[in-house]
Amino acid sequence: MKYYFKLNIVSMIYALLAFIPIELIVNVYRIGRLTSWGINEVNCSVFVMLLIEIIAGTISLYSLTKKWLGSRLANLWTSILWIPYFILFIYVFGSLFPITYGGDSPNPASGLLIIGGLAVYPFYILVLNITSRTSNEKI
Repeated sequence: MKYYFKLNIVSMIYALLAFIPIELIVNVYRIGRLTSWGINEVNCSVFVMLLIEIIAGTISLYSLTKKWLGSRLANLWTSILWIPYFILFIYVFGSLFPITYGGDSPNPASGLLIIGGLAVYPFYILVLNITSRTSNEKI
């Protein structure tokens, strides 16, 4: 039972790792309006935050998967289990912070980036799980 909870917590963290960059990309105009920064400043700061989050998230999830989940084959379920948590995060954020100002709606190009990123993300999770699994095994 402990393993089940750990698996779900790791899956929730994987969902957060995808949720945060998507919300930053989608809300660029809202961040610019609320902080009174220019779009270029907001884009640069979002890009820096994305890089930091990707690097720190990969390192921390690699070590967390290696420590908590071990080298079980069931770790690969995290490549599917993150999806319900991701949908839940999107729904909660969208209902708590709806777009009320028309100028805050994202452009269509960001949607294409999000679709491409979400298509590749399960493979990223698989690679991360496989590398953490094989590093636990003794050669």
